[in-house]
Amino acid sequence: MTALTEPALVVPGVVEPAVDEPAVDEPAVVEPGRAGPDGPAGGDPRLRISVVVPCKDDAVMLRRCLAALRAQGRRADEVVVVDNGSLDDSAAVARARGARVVVEPEPGIPAASAAGYDAATGDVVARLDADCVPGRDWLARIEARFLADERLTALTGGATFTDGPSHWRVPGARLYLGAYVLTVSSALGHVPLFGSNCAFRRAAWLEVRDEVHRTGTAVHDDIDLSYHLGPTRKIRFDPRLRMGISARPFARDAGLGLRVRRGFRSVVVHWPHDWPWLRVTRRVVAAVRRAQHARGVR
Repeated sequence: MTALTEPALVVPGVVEPAVDEPAVDEPAVVEPGRAGPDGPAGGDPRLRISVVVPCKDDAVMLRRCLAALRAQGRRADEVVVVDNGSLDDSAAVARARGARVVVEPEPGIPAASAAGYDAATGDVVARLDADCVPGRDWLARIEARFLADERLTALTGGATFTDGPSHWRVPGARLYLGAYVLTVSSALGHVPLFGSNCAFRRAAWLEVRDEVHRTGTAVHDDIDLSYHLGPTRKIRFDPRLRMGISARPFARDAGLGLRVRRGFRSVVVHWPHDWPWLRVTRRVVAAVRRAQHARGVR
């Protein structure tokens, strides 16, 4: 098991806007794929950011999520909502708020996420879920980190719960996400992506898009993508990349158990090619080669 050098996972005080009612005005109807009537606000022209939101039957939460994206200091260059077979008005909500809707009939988050990444046109693809509420500087931090480090392939952050008992929101998220990072990183040999709060370069996605698991519901798409992006690419955790997530999945008795089983499956499906010690070895070799290259040694 490799030692983690990344900082602590969860950052309190994320809930922006409020859970029950967005703290921003509803955006006007705009051209699909645009962030708003005036286009993206405050973005550096050197880096276009696409936001991908997989969604199924979650129109109410999606409305809140899109309002929070509209309130970003640095808006997205495009928002892609993937409708994964919704029976409610999720697609209509997305279109009315300026998002581009991609329909993915294959059930499951792996298929929906991959369809969104395929459709994204930005230099960086940012990912969150329909029931997420990003901190107001979410996209600005993503932009700053990728512009500051050309070697950075992927970035991820932590979260706090936006619902459930108020006294449990921070410690509950800390327990859940802390266990996720510790267990999955021991298998990966590096920090894993957290699918509700991550971003990566589109160029890297294009390199691995034919390798990832795109079908079924037995694999966590974020763990799977972490396997295929690592171990030689640079993935980092940013404790200031804030996100609010819903605790709804844990309201069901089987919620946590289902996630554990999927997590285990997401790891073992990559064996024996990606045994933990093999990944650690590849990571060390890649680091040595980079150091030699930096010193001009062949």
